[in-house]
Amino acid sequence: MTWQKWSVVPVWLLSLTGAIIIGATATPEMRVTWLAITLASAVVLTFVIQIAIQRKERFVARATASMVGALAIVAAATAIFALI
Repeated sequence: MTWQKWSVVPVWLLSLTGAIIIGATATPEMRVTWLAITLASAVVLTFVIQIAIQRKERFVARATASMVGALAIVAAATAIFALI
């Protein structure tokens, strides 16, 4: 994996860490709100990282991979919290 592909990993880790913290600390009524904030933070972090790389080659692919991965993690956490 090239270093540019590794630029998506911090966004996924933010989403996973946020989902775990939310599951452990937030009340059931506030979980959806905090998950939305986590997803918004992932989008912002995606663009910060991708702009910091300063490479336009495959920018859209890297940004999409970051955001789709974060969305999948947050969606999975939402499904798990709905079942609990």
